[in-house]
Amino acid sequence: MTGAQGITRRQTLSALGASALSLSLPRSAGAQGVVLRQGYQTNLWGMPTYYLLRSGALEKRGLKAEEFGVPSGNLTMQQMVARQVDLGTYAGPSFILGHDKGGLVGIAVIAQVGRTTRVMARKDLGLTKVEHLRGLKVANQTGSSTGNIFVDQIAPAAGLKRGDYQEVRMDVNNMVAALAAKTVDAMVNVEPYNAIAEADGLATTLVDYWDVDKMPVFMAATPDFAAKSAESIVAYLKAWLEVAADFKGNPTKVADTIYGFYAGKGYSMSQETFRKALATVEVDPGFPADLQPYLQRHAEVLLKEKKIAALPDWSKALRPEFMDKARA
Repeated sequence: MTGAQGITRRQTLSALGASALSLSLPRSAGAQGVVLRQGYQTNLWGMPTYYLLRSGALEKRGLKAEEFGVPSGNLTMQQMVARQVDLGTYAGPSFILGHDKGGLVGIAVIAQVGRTTRVMARKDLGLTKVEHLRGLKVANQTGSSTGNIFVDQIAPAAGLKRGDYQEVRMDVNNMVAALAAKTVDAMVNVEPYNAIAEADGLATTLVDYWDVDKMPVFMAATPDFAAKSAESIVAYLKAWLEVAADFKGNPTKVADTIYGFYAGKGYSMSQETFRKALATVEVDPGFPADLQPYLQRHAEVLLKEKKIAALPDWSKALRPEFMDKARA
């Protein structure tokens, strides 16, 4: 792929692979010596966390952070189940799986990202509906929240069951190159990759997840960390509230910081394309009133698909008291 907004196949394959990065923030007078092992995905869902780590908001509160960036939130969830990471972001299905496998607890909803996620098909194929994917190759990050929602809800609603299309397992950061090479016909992907594919004339949208699921992104913690570091979690969430104010009141500063991440990884996309992608993320830390019914619906689907052993006890899975204290 060439052009001002394009990315080469080599750049795509090398950019945003699973990585572990370390960021140490100086301790201020109120520090308790706790190091937050922060996981996040390197697609746009994780970029509010990336911005948090560079905003200075943690430093103000005497917190240190060690960061772990991976291509998809389900990988962060797996790191947390293995107790390699203390905190991490992902959507509802991955959170439910993490609670089932490792007792992970939700300490806040950080953002809603339904507009960042789309099912897109190669433009040259002229497809307009999900049902048109019958018999075609669909790139999907298997095991991710977006992947599970496509397989368990969107495809069946379009009359497609497993086997009616060929699921090609792939990290989201490799999908645009696969579309360009025509090794897949469609992709289930997130921003900024959708905006890149659209700007380069590679793909068209079949469905936007917002119409199916607004996709709240959770900040989850391991139960061990929640038990031993309650004060640090409250300070951490205070930092999130400060960062949310930046997203609303100083979007240029936020966009410039995050754009630098992708530029540093070898992506060549215009700032206009990037800002369009970033605008699909709604950052608003809190605990929405309809959260439990929303999660219950997803849990019932996962239980039916035998992906979890039992429906969660939400009084144990959701811990709103940390955010309540942060807002006090």
